[in-house]
Amino acid sequence: MRTNMRIGIVGGGIGGVALAGSLLQRGFEVRLFERAPGFGEIGAGIQMTPNAVKVIKSLGLLDKMLAAGFLPQSLVGRNWRSGRESFRTPLIETCPVLYDAPFIHIHRADLHAILASLVPESVASFGVGCTGVRQDKSTAVASFSDGSEFEADLIVGADGVRSVVRSALFGPEAPRFTGHMCYRAVVPTGGVVDYVSPDASFWFGPHSHVVTYYVHGGKAVNIVAVAETKEWVEESWNAPSSKEEMLGAFRGWHRNVETLFSKVDQVYKWGLFDRDPMTSWSKGRITLMGDAAHPMLPFLSQGAAMAIEDAHVLAESLKGHGGDVASALRDYEAERLPRTSRVQLEARERGRTYHLPSPLAQAKRDFMYWLRGLFNPQATGIQANWVYQYDARAFRPNLSDKPRLVA
Repeated sequence: MRTNMRIGIVGGGIGGVALAGSLLQRGFEVRLFERAPGFGEIGAGIQMTPNAVKVIKSLGLLDKMLAAGFLPQSLVGRNWRSGRESFRTPLIETCPVLYDAPFIHIHRADLHAILASLVPESVASFGVGCTGVRQDKSTAVASFSDGSEFEADLIVGADGVRSVVRSALFGPEAPRFTGHMCYRAVVPTGGVVDYVSPDASFWFGPHSHVVTYYVHGGKAVNIVAVAETKEWVEESWNAPSSKEEMLGAFRGWHRNVETLFSKVDQVYKWGLFDRDPMTSWSKGRITLMGDAAHPMLPFLSQGAAMAIEDAHVLAESLKGHGGDVASALRDYEAERLPRTSRVQLEARERGRTYHLPSPLAQAKRDFMYWLRGLFNPQATGIQANWVYQYDARAFRPNLSDKPRLVA
């Protein structure tokens, strides 16, 4: 079997650069294609949960991530109006013990830059959008907007929720607007302030919720404010909004929320789009990863985390199978499809439980959060301990002819 495979990656976001770095560390020949003029991430903060941080550790990037990020004390659920806590899940002390990795809040641009540090400029081509892919038995080819083509042993579509590669493989299918609109903003604070606790705070309201946490080493607060709407919102990180619009959508919320919102400068709107889980991501010598394969709602904070896990598993499967693309993709899908499908569906369900409309339904939910927390604080609230326990580093490709059992 050959081990010097040539691999093309379409898309240079968090998943694409994580895959490129993982493959380069394993000695593969890699070329990454990004339609933007250079590396860089817009957007706001991101919660890097322990399952993803384990992969960051394996890449040798944990120290850089800790230097740029912030370690929250706990996950906390709060009532939108009174601020009363419904659950508190300890993080800073417990995550390294339970999951062998911390829980880190970081700005997307900082995370992307850290991952991109593994990718030499000579490996990346910028300003070229993918226009299509094709293949035969021995090679796969990606075509680009500048008229160029790239021939490889494997093409990976890491090109997001509106993936050109996915459409080429499985046909066009528009993602579904979920009726959720997200306001995003980052507020510089210079440090921890009294109106934002040093936690991942989930404020639950009727038909809406707000998440706040520190980024930039604790010098700024990231805001994710989700409201239900009948209007279609363009899926974009940079659709403009305003402080007045966001304050209006969350008028009457707790004074700490309103105080934080009043200090916002730039606000962006982001429509939340969803797809159902797929049964396969691969055809021949072309496969998908990240949002191209399994776009998901952000209510478990797992979009980027799943892409980072994908990157590790795909790179390890390709290394283990030494050039046998079919076997490598078989094991990649066998490991990742059940995992990502469950996370997609569970994230969708959180969108319902976070937004219960009536005070009675909210009270019942919060009582159950409190009751479960008495027995196990890690299994209450957003109930993501099963997400954090997963360790992509434990994956081993199936090198035998025996059928592989998937948990």
